[in-house]
Amino acid sequence: MSGQSESRSQEINIAVVVSEFNYDVTNIMLLKALEHIEFLGAKAVKTIKVPGTFDIPIAVKHVLEKLKDVDAVVALGAVLEGETEHDEVVAHQSARKIMDLSVEYGKPVTLGIIGPGATRLQALERAEEYARRAVEAAVKLVRRLRELDNV
Repeated sequence: MSGQSESRSQEINIAVVVSEFNYDVTNIMLLKALEHIEFLGAKAVKTIKVPGTFDIPIAVKHVLEKLKDVDAVVALGAVLEGETEHDEVVAHQSARKIMDLSVEYGKPVTLGIIGPGATRLQALERAEEYARRAVEAAVKLVRRLRELDNV
């Protein structure tokens, strides 16, 4: 029995929050993230789709408050260059709040957001890499924080 509870304690449960805006990019990111979570031996326990990248932080907050079995959250989005500086505001504010939530709740919330300033072509070229990196960061950070807990 202790072996079973030991293996459960080592399981890594990941939630993914993904923006639907720029769906051609973010759907690729979501599929790659889910695939990579499984590849790394973690478990995707919840996927939440939000309208846009600016909406990611509130969904992350709800996940961290309501889903106690979640060890980390992967945030995915694509903020493409526009004619104004709106993309910069969205990307910077979202990233800042995502980081704040990670620190506030003591759980990794990783940033898989392309932009600001990316063109659609650049975003499509980077989609899989950004998703994979965000998942890897989440899994590695959970493992390293667990090591610190055992010191």
